[in-house]
Amino acid sequence: MKQTGLGFGNPHGKNTQGTTHRSTSKTLLLITLTLIILTVIPLYFPFNKFPYLSSSNHPSSTSPDTISPANHPHDQLITIDDNHHKCDVFSGEWVPNPNAPYYHNTTCWAIHEHQNCQKYGRPDSDYMKWKWKPDECDLPVFNPYQFLEIVRDKALAFVGDSVGRNQMQSLICMLSRVEYPIDVSTTKDENFKRWYYESYNFTLATYWSPFLVKFKEPSTDDPTLAGVFSLYLDEFDNAWTNHIDDFNYLIINGGHWFSRPSLYYEKGQIIGCKYCQKDNITDYPMTFGYHRAFRTAYKAIMSRKNFKGVAMLRTFAPTHFEGGDWNKGGDCPRKKPFKSNEIRLEGSNLEMYLSQMEEFKWAEKKAKDNGLKLRLLDITQPMLLRPDGHPSKFGHWPNENVALYNDCVHWCLPGPIDTWSDFLLHMLKMEGRRSAEGKLYSKLIKV
Repeated sequence: MKQTGLGFGNPHGKNTQGTTHRSTSKTLLLITLTLIILTVIPLYFPFNKFPYLSSSNHPSSTSPDTISPANHPHDQLITIDDNHHKCDVFSGEWVPNPNAPYYHNTTCWAIHEHQNCQKYGRPDSDYMKWKWKPDECDLPVFNPYQFLEIVRDKALAFVGDSVGRNQMQSLICMLSRVEYPIDVSTTKDENFKRWYYESYNFTLATYWSPFLVKFKEPSTDDPTLAGVFSLYLDEFDNAWTNHIDDFNYLIINGGHWFSRPSLYYEKGQIIGCKYCQKDNITDYPMTFGYHRAFRTAYKAIMSRKNFKGVAMLRTFAPTHFEGGDWNKGGDCPRKKPFKSNEIRLEGSNLEMYLSQMEEFKWAEKKAKDNGLKLRLLDITQPMLLRPDGHPSKFGHWPNENVALYNDCVHWCLPGPIDTWSDFLLHMLKMEGRRSAEGKLYSKLIKV
């Protein structure tokens, strides 16, 4: 059958070429006008419809001479500039921000003790006063009202290691200017927490899964395996994968734990290890298990047929040990950020980042076939430039016995990790734009 115009057949044999041409022109005109409107008109959430957002309901904060108030009126429009749609927000430089920080260690109870740098005597404060500036656009400072309105009636989970928990605690502190959540955890295990923002019906959760796959702690029965983890590289970690469907947004991460001695299993059999020092077992580099663990994690997400949300990979946050490894006197004493031309991603930091990107590209291709929305929260380059943002020796008292004396892995709160919320809000806005464009396109093709 002959096809004309928009691809519909002519079942009656009549000449509809002119009609079809007019229909095609009309559709093209509608698409053009729509794209113009999406570029010009901001997304809008009617904050002023909700009376509990009045200033009288806001949590108290410290005096203005302690914390600079964020200029974020609760009825501010949620806007998306068109160049944000084209700009790589993860490529840029750190610039001074005298208005930061937007909370204090004494005003946010969510700060983990080992990241409470001001409490433990860190003498400088400039590390809190920087803002990320992308090369080709501006990245707005985190607006807690906008974030909470976007995630109204939704749920978000962080899955991974203690740096992921560090990010969640930062987000809670950034949101504390609007509301503190209620603890609705179903367990007393601090590694599995759920927080509920009652005014927004928003749930925030964290799942401890340092390897993202099923694992076992080191055996105490076999002295030859002391300190050696068992990683089942092809098996899901049900502690989090069984709950994927509960969430609209999933942020996974993993990194530093893969440097630990580990036995690697697939199909229930040992296939190798990472520094296990066992005869007849092949010793692989860290990236061997890292690749396979991330692939299994992506398979777990894609296996959930009822998951219709957005899965994000938060990329590896580099460490900044200088003068030795973490257990050999290494420290991170710097007091200001690097410029992008002063440092390069290299060594194990580079290997881990490239491994993550390779697995992400594999998963991204698969996700498109399955209709899964997979996104990249690419904080590696921005955080490579922040050697000044770690607790170092200011995450504990001087004579305290701790496993990581100079912590150059985690991030002070307040500190550079708060910028991850800037990135996250940007990504949620972009997701809203994609959703709006997709719905509009679906309507237009029916014209």
